[in-house]
Amino acid sequence: MSNANSSGTLTGSHYLDGDHACSEGAIAAGCRFASGYPITPSTEVVERLSARFPRVGGRFIQLEDELGASIALLGAVWGGAKACTVTSGPGFSLMMEHIGYAAITETPCVYINVQRAGPSTGLPTQPAQGDMMQARFGSHGDYRLIALCPNSPQECFDLTVEAFNLAEEFRVPVLVMLDEVVGHMTEKVVIPPAEQIKVSERRYTKKKPGEGFKLFEAQNGSMVPEMVKAGDGYRIHVTGLTHDERGYPAMNVPTHEKMQLRLQDKIVENADRIVRWEEKDLDGADVVVVSFGITSRVAERAIKAAREQGVKVGSFRLITAWPFPEKQIAELSKKVKAFVVPELNLGQMALEVERVVAGRTKVVPVPHVGGTVHNPETILNKILESVR
Repeated sequence: MSNANSSGTLTGSHYLDGDHACSEGAIAAGCRFASGYPITPSTEVVERLSARFPRVGGRFIQLEDELGASIALLGAVWGGAKACTVTSGPGFSLMMEHIGYAAITETPCVYINVQRAGPSTGLPTQPAQGDMMQARFGSHGDYRLIALCPNSPQECFDLTVEAFNLAEEFRVPVLVMLDEVVGHMTEKVVIPPAEQIKVSERRYTKKKPGEGFKLFEAQNGSMVPEMVKAGDGYRIHVTGLTHDERGYPAMNVPTHEKMQLRLQDKIVENADRIVRWEEKDLDGADVVVVSFGITSRVAERAIKAAREQGVKVGSFRLITAWPFPEKQIAELSKKVKAFVVPELNLGQMALEVERVVAGRTKVVPVPHVGGTVHNPETILNKILESVR
């Protein structure tokens, strides 16, 4: 059963793939501008947005490449829109400069990356999870952002809404890191009535033009400044250069240090509010499987088989990859014998688990180059090996 309210936003139960669910999540979150360039396996997101936006008052623009798409996104935000862009593979690489620009200008926006096997053109239609470290460190310099990892079409909807909310709350680019399988699998997706969906609106200043508003000045104990719209008379200046609280270039070390520390601290010091995870059967577990995205669903079968063989094994699923759930993993490392970390790459997030564990317990990577998902027996064998 499905319905559309007077604004054109869908409600009810739908049979959607993950890409289309992302589109509906963006619309439900208030996104009314999207830019993109077609690239497999993310194209279905913008195809649906381009079809649905006319019904909800939104605008989609296809640019000549991913560079144009990612900078148009940022311009739309400063014009007052909630906005997103969508890409995959080499398109994500092209957008890295603008992700850094969004970080330093504190532009609230959403990048949806449907991961495929790389590097370069790689396997354009096949799954991977090889962009996880790129998501964190892809642009140059020191900055912090947020990255979410759905493992179902339902979570593609839910976490896209959450991505927009986090972007507005912390004035930061937020990444939705699907993989090809989650993007193309079709399942039931329930879209609640609009009044039941939490939507964070942009925090605009109450100061009027001429009252001393500073675009990058955090007030009242917050580390997140308020915003204004370009063209509203505030004479704002937005630059990728090191800037003072007014936004004007101030290229000296003290200003740069102050700016960079706040960009980091507004995420790091609020990590407890940001980090999301899912845990199962951790009480008394000797082994914990740490996974995310489609690999978490494949791992479920391996975990069940291991438990049937008498192994005390639990699951810890990363919903937030960045910030990484350091406190939770560190605490678990004091109680378990091993972490088993399957992922569709050659061991990226396993490195992060190893960093946090700091030698307190064993970390067993289960790498897979992508193109296909793991055979559950491969994960099962690593679980069994970890307790021998």
